[in-house]
Amino acid sequence: MPTYYAPDGTRLAYRIHGDGDGDGDGDSVGRIDDDGGPVVCIPGGPADSRYLGDLGGLSAHRRLIVLDLRGTGRSAIPDDTSSYRCDRLVEDVEALRIHLGLPRIDLLGHSAGANLATQYAARHPENVGRLALIAPGTRALGITITGEARRELARLRRDEPWFPAAYAALEAVTGGTGSDWEAIGPFFYGRWDDTARRHLAASRPDNEEAVALFAAEGAFAPDATRAALAGFGAPALLLAGEFDVNSPPRSVAEAGDSFRDAELVVQPGAGHYPWLDDADRFTASVAAFLG
Repeated sequence: MPTYYAPDGTRLAYRIHGDGDGDGDGDSVGRIDDDGGPVVCIPGGPADSRYLGDLGGLSAHRRLIVLDLRGTGRSAIPDDTSSYRCDRLVEDVEALRIHLGLPRIDLLGHSAGANLATQYAARHPENVGRLALIAPGTRALGITITGEARRELARLRRDEPWFPAAYAALEAVTGGTGSDWEAIGPFFYGRWDDTARRHLAASRPDNEEAVALFAAEGAFAPDATRAALAGFGAPALLLAGEFDVNSPPRSVAEAGDSFRDAELVVQPGAGHYPWLDDADRFTASVAAFLG
């Protein structure tokens, strides 16, 4: 797996999917020319980026450069763990752009990774060609999602056989009386089948400290971020899953108001991992946006 170094000396790893790269675990990649091909992808969690796979076959359309955030996957644990904070990770992305030799990058962020992608766009607007936010977290923009909003969306699936137990767990989590995130797993997928169960098991964060410190005090400055995005003129795609209780379509649409040139896509029947629920529809939407 190829690596590079962050400004503080932390060794960071990334995977490459596409252009005949095979399983993306090669370690002799070198620099990549600015041919419009590569898309830098930021996972959520923070978690090992393997859960993204090749984003449902998106790598057939564009080469994917998938970053393992510091302390996750094959990236090193930093000496200063306060650097797990979301705003401090922005320069890790910038260092990757420089390492790849690209004047600009197309940037894709999923879930919590969208908060990082948004802050990168706000801090380095001239370095982004296109920005794709998939099932995005919205804390960087100061958008709060209420427990009732999540429960309202969840109730659309009341006819599913797993609903009663999962909804009870969701009520406890959103009401502050429970923390069984595994039990609410079905709400994150358009289909709760064996594939979804395996994916959920493989998506668990591998560094709880990185998760806890990602949103530490000072990680987000929504007013400043929104003000900075006034100077961000590149096209932005915000893609939401119809049933995603983590990133409800209404909240994703509100996030789109922070961008001058934003396109909202709500993928029918999808949850928090839309490339898993309907790979063809997902890749068609994102590939069309990325050009």
